[in-house]
Order: sequence, then C-alpha cells, then structure tokens
Amino acid sequence: MEISYYDITIAFGLSEVLLAIVKRSKNTEVKNKADKNSMLMLWLCIVGGLVLGGFAPGYIELVFPATSLAQKAGIIVILVGFIVRWAAILQLGKMFTVDVSINSGHRLKTNGLYGVVRHPSYLGLLLILLGVGLFTGNIAALLIVCVPSLLALVYRMQVEENALIAEFGPDYLDYKNRVARIIPGVY
Repeated sequence: MEISYYDITIAFGLSEVLLAIVKRSKNTEVKNKADKNSMLMLWLCIVGGLVLGGFAPGYIELVFPATSLAQKAGIIVILVGFIVRWAAILQLGKMFTVDVSINSGHRLKTNGLYGVVRHPSYLGLLLILLGVGLFTGNIAALLIVCVPSLLALVYRMQVEENALIAEFGPDYLDYKNRVARIIPGVY
C-alpha cells in the first residue's frame, strides 16, 4: 500500500480536529483565557500551508536530490512528531487545552517532556509539519508547509508564555530560564 500526501494530511487533520473538539477549555473551568486569536492564526497557517504545499510540487521543480530518501525520512519524522505531540498532551492531562487558557487548579508542569522543552506539543507539531514537507520531496513545498506555521507557532508560544508568566510569575520565569523553548540547548 502506498501512502499519499493527502492520506497523511487527512490523518493529521482528523487528529487535530479531534483534539480541538475534546481538549477545548470549558468556560466553567477557565480562570484566565488569553488566546489572542493565536489558535485561529495557527489553523490558517497550517491549513493554508498544507493546501499550497500539496500543489507546489506540480508547479515548482525544486526537488530534493534524493527524493525517495526524503519521503522515507518524512514518514519517520511524522511518526516521531505524533509520538512527541501526543505524549506531551497526555502528560499535561486535563491541563492541556487547544486554546490558551489557565484553568482552575492549573499547575506548572516542569517534568517529563516539559523538563526537556517548554513546548513539547508544539515541537511535535513542527516535526509533523517538517515530515509532511519532506514527504513531498520538494524543497518549495517544505518551506510553504513549515515557514508560515513556524511563525504562527512563535507568536502562539509568546502568547502562551505571557499567560503563564501572569499566572505563575517567578516560578515560570525560573522555568523559562532553565528550559529551552522548543529545541533543547538551542531555542
């Protein structure tokens, strides 16, 4: 059985829609809602990048030198991304929401994957998108899929960190100084 770009994007899309339905904060639990349209921006960038990235190989001849290797690497990166993303979501449990909000009883998570990077679910998301871009075998598609989503994620991480600083103050600032945002030892 051969896997297509659309198979991958549909599976990814369904997992994110399920996540959006199940893990949206409920108004009765919300202590502080601070999303600032970051979820909307992220969805627009991801969906737009995936749609345009799917068309790019037909219009822009900018292929990887080893296309089949890039595609195989893409599948592996996608799988690692799903594992990291869902492990991070499961580690946060009921504190994880798709919208930036602080719920009643929210605690600062600093162990597990959150002891390695501050935003492991976003790292997983970026790995999934990187894998999808690699799977196309086209450098232009990779950039179209990844760059807008990365920019939206940087904005979203800032929004989320501002909410966490407002809630946890010095504890979050200390955590922020000790743990990289998304790439251990780099960023």
